[in-house]
Amino acid sequence: MRLVDWNIQWGRGVDGRVDLARIVHEARALCDFDIMCMQEVTRGFHEPGAAGGLAGSPGADQFAELAALLPDMTVIDAVGSDLPPIGAGTRRRQFGNAIVTRLPVRQVLRHSLPWPADPAKPSMLRVALEAVIDTDVGPLRIISTHLEFYSERQRLAQVERLRELHQEACDHARRPAPAEKQDSPFADTGRPMSAIVCGDFNSAFESSAYRKMLEPIAGAPAFADAWSRAHGNSARAATVGLYDHEQWPDGPFACDFILVTEDLEPRVVSCEVDPHSRSSDHQPMWLELR
Repeated sequence: MRLVDWNIQWGRGVDGRVDLARIVHEARALCDFDIMCMQEVTRGFHEPGAAGGLAGSPGADQFAELAALLPDMTVIDAVGSDLPPIGAGTRRRQFGNAIVTRLPVRQVLRHSLPWPADPAKPSMLRVALEAVIDTDVGPLRIISTHLEFYSERQRLAQVERLRELHQEACDHARRPAPAEKQDSPFADTGRPMSAIVCGDFNSAFESSAYRKMLEPIAGAPAFADAWSRAHGNSARAATVGLYDHEQWPDGPFACDFILVTEDLEPRVVSCEVDPHSRSSDHQPMWLELR
């Protein structure tokens, strides 16, 4: 099972050009991925300038654009920040995550993450998108997330919520409720304990949020860093700041992670970071399980 994780910055490269086709092409060149998790995918941020657009003018609906670029795959969306139009804009401005997969999808869950007040820091609403996917290594919960950038208080609260959601899912795995009937929305609640949480944690390697995410979790398998499993004590590969020095003036560091439940650790064949891409301000990562 091959997975790519990438904060795509709405497809805006270091050259300032927005190009989702370039993102898809590069991701496929990394590996023949079964699953791709993305952060910073948008709708309604296409209006120019003061009308509510983002730099580079992304398309009106990037989730639909991804579906057109990947017609053989399922595109699942989750919106964290959902804002009204500005000025002449006519669409709500939505900013969130996506999971794209060629594999069968069971449940899809969209978890709004905590947003405790922190008046000294700008912030946005954040989301964790979860899909239960049947893979070659068994059913897995795949979670694509993006944590708060400015506020450590919010970031730590979001990590704690991710841990609570993992506990809840494992409780469903141990004590599933049967479906009401085959065609009912009251479906079987069973979910696998095995999971991958990946995304932009906006938190450096060995920071408080990173360490908290790896702590033991009562009644559930703990998470492990797939890159560390694959590379041991080697120097950490940077995932941001390699080429965009305007947004990242302090230089390169790692803040994007692929975490796997400890039962999946022996299955990690490789976990890599592409150091060459300039198609976002972040570098893509990929994981292979066997």
